[in-house]
Amino acid sequence: MQKVFKQAVTIALTLGVLAGCAGEEESIQKAPLPVVESNFTPVKSWGHKVGSGVGQYFSKLSPAVGYGKIFVADRDGVVQALEPDTGKVIWSQDLESDITAKISGGITVSYSKVFLGTENAEVIALDEETGEELWRTSVEGEVLAAPLVDEGLVIVNTSRGVLEALDADTGEDKWRLSGEVPTLTLRGDSSPVAISGGVFWGQANGRLAGALMGTGQMLWQQPIGSPKGSTEIDRLVDVDASPVIAGERLFAVSYNGNLVSIDLRTGQPAWKRSYSSANNFIVEGNQIYLITDKDHVVAVDARSGTEIWQNKDLEYRLLSSPVVIDGNVVVGDSEGYLHWLDPYTGEFTAQQKVDGSGIAIPPVKVSDGYLVVTRDGQINKMQMP
Repeated sequence: MQKVFKQAVTIALTLGVLAGCAGEEESIQKAPLPVVESNFTPVKSWGHKVGSGVGQYFSKLSPAVGYGKIFVADRDGVVQALEPDTGKVIWSQDLESDITAKISGGITVSYSKVFLGTENAEVIALDEETGEELWRTSVEGEVLAAPLVDEGLVIVNTSRGVLEALDADTGEDKWRLSGEVPTLTLRGDSSPVAISGGVFWGQANGRLAGALMGTGQMLWQQPIGSPKGSTEIDRLVDVDASPVIAGERLFAVSYNGNLVSIDLRTGQPAWKRSYSSANNFIVEGNQIYLITDKDHVVAVDARSGTEIWQNKDLEYRLLSSPVVIDGNVVVGDSEGYLHWLDPYTGEFTAQQKVDGSGIAIPPVKVSDGYLVVTRDGQINKMQMP
């Protein structure tokens, strides 16, 4: 499959620009940078650069925190463990061999291992203490989303619509489930989530699926979005955002579809609201925060699906998924800015310029601050004043 640059994916698919005519394409304009009077200014604790980052490729490699370390990687195959207080490199491993590693799925840390997936259709496990490669297994399709590691299994959702489970210790294939993949899909996949022996994931055909983790037996499939419209673009319904489990509810959203709350016991929707998104979202308390396909930041009541507020001032600025830090909703944009919003009103509370190469992944919370990763591989540890 041809690897698509972020610019092409965003313009052609993620933003849904190709709605049918050139006039509509030309009407899409990025909102100007909002003028914000910051209530606070975070300070930089340390900085570190890992390889070449991900550049303009799709890869959304998020750091992982565990075992007293911060694990980072770049697309070409450089994987490092850092000391959290100083950013000092504890170990470094280069996974590139005859070809570029093309790391795109990860990082997941569990069972004293670091797990990563690649566009070369591989899952790789490293020793978390030394960085030594423990095993490498080929799977059916590119791994564009972080693996799920639970109950001794590494479970990946591949670009060919295959959910595949591997033994966490050996990489041995345990089971796989194949799903329908439409002719045209967004470039991205949903990371699986798990609870009580069940695994749940989004599919490119607009459905959310559930299966038994131990055997791969399908439990149910629930449509989140249904193809509509006359063009292939209009009919995209990918569920690329990772589902979120909160209490007895499972939340999911699709592109050109809906945000849905599903009862985990029955697999039936409790409520459904019309929102289009391919970005990961979060549930914090009784509120859901998500980024729409137009880069509107939205807060929704998790109990009823009622919209609480919507901020449109960052329209088409290619926002990262949201995260809550120190009581604020935070998103990054393609120009390297972090935007901080009040969680109850959606009004801006602060703005922070980080790096001109852009931010594709949300900041990652650590015990005494947060990590910001830019597309060129710069990692900054920031702390609130």
